[in-house]
Amino acid sequence: MTPKDLAHESVIHAAGGVVWRNSSRGREIAIVHRPKYDDWTLPKGKLVDGESWQEAAIREVEEETGLSVRIGDFAGGCTYLTKRAPKVVLFWHMEVDGDSRFAGANAEVDALEWLSLEDARRRLSYRHERRVLADIASLANAPKSKRGEQAST
Repeated sequence: MTPKDLAHESVIHAAGGVVWRNSSRGREIAIVHRPKYDDWTLPKGKLVDGESWQEAAIREVEEETGLSVRIGDFAGGCTYLTKRAPKVVLFWHMEVDGDSRFAGANAEVDALEWLSLEDARRRLSYRHERRVLADIASLANAPKSKRGEQAST
């Protein structure tokens, strides 16, 4: 597909979550394994007609993990080119609401792992998702005055 061809394709919109829980090991993030692609990724999926970004993020996280979640602040986003079209993915911070055990394999996801932010960054298969977590880590480590500046820019 040439760049000119891409101009005629629609952009794919997807949303997901950086899902957090507290454990005896500290704060952890959920990442999922998709057997179809044999990859490790943040839970996410495409928006359906009439659905907001946040509604899609919650639905997709709950579908892929079986976890009940509460949505929080915007966590970041990424863009990349698929074989079909450009894709935009937006992520929100989410907290587990209740049990944080994986509900079990489903059509899209066969495993869920809870990892530290740094371990999750290392395990993710895609650079664009690793960058989202890197931005979260740099913001978390910034002095309080810097956090406000970064959040407002």
